Amino acid sequence: MVKHQQTVYVSGALCGLSEVQHPGCDHADYPWDTVPKVVEKIFKSQLWHDQRQKQFRMHHTRTDREKLEVYDFMAPIIADGDMGFGGLTTTVKLAKSFVEAGVAMIHLDDLAIGLKKFTVGEGRTVVPTSEYLSRLSAVRMQFDVMGTNTLLMCRCDTDRSQFITSTIDPRDHEYIIGATKDIESLVESIAKGMTEGKSYMQARDEWKSRGGLMTFDEAVREKATDEQYQEYASKATAFGTSVNQKRRIAKAILGDEPFFDWDLPRSKEGQYMWRPSVKAIVERAVLAAPFGDMTWARMDAPVWKDIVEFHTEVRKVYPNRLFAFGFTGMYDYEKAGFSPEQIRSFSDDMAKLGIVWQVQPIWAVSGLNITAEKFAKEWQKDGIVGYLETISKPSRVPPIVDGFHKPSYAGSYLADAFFAAVAGQEITP
Repeated sequence: MVKHQQTVYVSGALCGLSEVQHPGCDHADYPWDTVPKVVEKIFKSQLWHDQRQKQFRMHHTRTDREKLEVYDFMAPIIADGDMGFGGLTTTVKLAKSFVEAGVAMIHLDDLAIGLKKFTVGEGRTVVPTSEYLSRLSAVRMQFDVMGTNTLLMCRCDTDRSQFITSTIDPRDHEYIIGATKDIESLVESIAKGMTEGKSYMQARDEWKSRGGLMTFDEAVREKATDEQYQEYASKATAFGTSVNQKRRIAKAILGDEPFFDWDLPRSKEGQYMWRPSVKAIVERAVLAAPFGDMTWARMDAPVWKDIVEFHTEVRKVYPNRLFAFGFTGMYDYEKAGFSPEQIRSFSDDMAKLGIVWQVQPIWAVSGLNITAEKFAKEWQKDGIVGYLETISKPSRVPPIVDGFHKPSYAGSYLADAFFAAVAGQEITP
């Protein structure tokens, strides 16, 4: 791939599919050192290819070398650090392992440890802003202690998130959802519904329809007149205003605060319900930016106006900020209203927003699976002739695909080359 691409990406989700004793989907439940170990294997493979290419080229004159293929196999490795895999001590150990493995940049997200479901699935849970910033600070500290130039990408997964683990940080209070009806808790209602024969989802949805779920600001808006809400908004909607402060302001203006209880909708795991928005992602990304070198907002749907809004708003604060973007295999561009021309220019249009690194990791599953299936079918149908016609012959057409059919390219390195050097074979200067 380095013949055509500038970086190598190591996805945690894909490592969880192929590099662990018990493969699974992207729950980030694999050992914390899984991805660093994959990075180390790739880095050593890069070194091997770089060395064998140099050894091969050194057996030719300067004039002949100008005609030989030459590639920079040492492409920078960007790796998935997920959420740090534990407390801050684990996070710094993870960062240290990545550096020692040969990584160029890692990304760290704001998802909750132990509550991660598949990246694009229902139930995504984020941590408080303060916890996210602590993770980034721990990694930055470790990089600085080691004196390394390793880069840190700050990834925010708040888009499409449904839960947050804690209400400890007032900067998150604007987006936490509570019940505005004084009813039994969600957990109690689900337990009762399931004893009556209802499914978990049915009992949950019935409770949600009764709970009057909304944020505190929305609850005030329901109770206030237009004039009252304008006065409330002027005093209570500044970034970082806590719900306790909002309650006092609402009571002073309305005479009585609206009923609002964010504990009633908590899940059986203790999560609080969360209202995602582009504004919430922008706020986190701006706070995180000083800790890292790039920003990545994980956005699961190709909503062009949201993509433009996020990157434009962050650049109002950090005009030269560089961004990353990860595509998922579930994007339906046509359904989202993209024309064929817009799809074709999509990556270029995003690059104009400062998105300089774009990745589609799912190709490593879908693309390689397609290739393996095609070969298996050819092998079953035609045997060796299928391999010769579809694999062997095309691989010999320049540029060379892998070079392993050349003894001088592969077998000689660290084997024949070693014995030839010991025997005194001349290496062309």
